[in-house]
Amino acid sequence: MFWLLKKILILPVLFYQKAISPFTPPSCRYHPTCSQYMVESIEEWGPFKGLWMGAKRFFRCHPWSEGGEDPVPRKLKSKLK
Repeated sequence: MFWLLKKILILPVLFYQKAISPFTPPSCRYHPTCSQYMVESIEEWGPFKGLWMGAKRFFRCHPWSEGGEDPVPRKLKSKLK
């Protein structure tokens, strides 16, 4: 069920990346871009926490932000023996 919600949340971001972003000047101060961060955070952390993480990142991106490298934190994968 969560996979469908993930796709629904990612779809508008992909639309923005393909249809709107190419026609606007680059303005994101972070790498990966805020839209890519949103996609990666939803894929990694699920629809709820991922959306929250992406929204927090979006609101940190402003002209007075230092920016820089800010990857999505990865879940710790435990090894089962």
